[in-house]
Amino acid sequence: MASLRLSFNNSLNKTHVIPPNLVLPKWKYIKTKRFFPKLSVSLSIDVKETKEEEYDHKREEEEEEEEEEEEEEDDDVSKRPLNELWREIQGSNNWEGLLDPMNSHLRHEIIRYGDFAQACYDSFDFDPDSKYCGTCKYSGAHFFEKLGMADRGYQTKRYIYATSNINLPSFFKKSSMASVWSQHANWMGYIAVTTDEEEIKRLGRRDILIAWRGTVTYLEWIHDLKDILHPAHFRDDPAIKIESGFFDLYTAKEHTCQYCSYSAREQVLAEISRLVQKYQGEELSITITGHSLGAALAILSAYDIAEMKLNIVPNGKSVTKIPITVFSFAGPRVGNLKFKERCDELGIKVLRVTNVHDKVPKVPGIITNEKFQYQKYLEETISFPWSYAHVGVELALDHTLSPYLRSNADLGCAHNLEALLHLVDGYHGKEKEFESATERDIALVNKCCDFLKREFGVPPNWRQDENKGMVRTSDGRWVLPERPRVEAHPPDTAHLFQRVIRFARSGFELL
Repeated sequence: MASLRLSFNNSLNKTHVIPPNLVLPKWKYIKTKRFFPKLSVSLSIDVKETKEEEYDHKREEEEEEEEEEEEEEDDDVSKRPLNELWREIQGSNNWEGLLDPMNSHLRHEIIRYGDFAQACYDSFDFDPDSKYCGTCKYSGAHFFEKLGMADRGYQTKRYIYATSNINLPSFFKKSSMASVWSQHANWMGYIAVTTDEEEIKRLGRRDILIAWRGTVTYLEWIHDLKDILHPAHFRDDPAIKIESGFFDLYTAKEHTCQYCSYSAREQVLAEISRLVQKYQGEELSITITGHSLGAALAILSAYDIAEMKLNIVPNGKSVTKIPITVFSFAGPRVGNLKFKERCDELGIKVLRVTNVHDKVPKVPGIITNEKFQYQKYLEETISFPWSYAHVGVELALDHTLSPYLRSNADLGCAHNLEALLHLVDGYHGKEKEFESATERDIALVNKCCDFLKREFGVPPNWRQDENKGMVRTSDGRWVLPERPRVEAHPPDTAHLFQRVIRFARSGFELL
């Protein structure tokens, strides 16, 4: 031992060193011996503290090494082009290892599909004073162009309509002029497909997209829900149940209205059938997105498409299964536990992006939900009528971690879609600081809410049509231009839907 340090608890707190070759005289020995009990205690504490420090230091090094390995692994994945790992990004492995830390490809895809959902809000005529209230402002041919999204590589193929003659009065908007727009119909979203060859190459497949409109207003439509489960009737299992309001919105139709002569369900299934047949032989994906009530319809339609086997394509003696993915934003629960289990069986992948301070994802099912230990028992033994379960994987975000957002904003802000996309942009993983990864414009957050801190100088609810759509004519008068009539439904809709039903009933099984 080269040297021995003795720490004494004196007022000077000095450290004394005894040289190894020093021989103590006998009288010194006796005096020193008197201090040994105290010295031994001091040495014991020092040794213990040293071991704990070494252990803590070693643990810190191991944690740092693990973080570095995770970052290196994420870097390796992120360096691979999207067309090589699109199936993982679409949830083939339930996004395992991609959310924490957040994979850069996945972040971009979540935001991209969120923008497609936001397009439903930006194009919908909410103005109760407009004679076109309840319609889409733009024709299908110019939809993405008008929204500044022409470079996305998609083309709309069909608009989706739903009847307003159901018990969700706070959700629907009606025109004041029945002669201009139907009192029974509301525009609900669109179906699009990738048509740009460069985008198809980048994605690694042709993507069939369904985007559902939600509601900008906060909880009004939630209050309309009756929290009553309704059998889905999409297959011969009455135990699979869906909230009755969502079911009615998806399946109801109005024969006196040309836009609602087919239900939203019939419109979706017919168009997906058409597109899958048209692009048969290509690598395809079906991606469905929506916010709020639109997120509920996204999950419901994904289940329906899979249950009707529209993603199963016969290929000689084998079959091809087209992956179905839902990017859900701030969505409520849709059905019971049996519904959730059936979605899992069908291989539907759902990534639910939520704000932990938002109330909508917590309903319906406040009494019994997927967190309740005995939910399965209640459903199977007594058919408990208020049992709901979320589907898929949750990406839970917290707006209080963003340095740009007000923590005391109203509850509606926590539900806002643009705010969610802002949080996705800054999220890098649990316990990691918020930092923008894509340089997404923070002004988008205040597009239709008041969420940004005042020092950023962005006015609340700033997005609106210039002059409310009024234009000045050559003679100096201001008028609201007529919008071109859009086609209600393709003439072969009934034929395509009947073909879907026949195929589903044929008993075709996966090989």
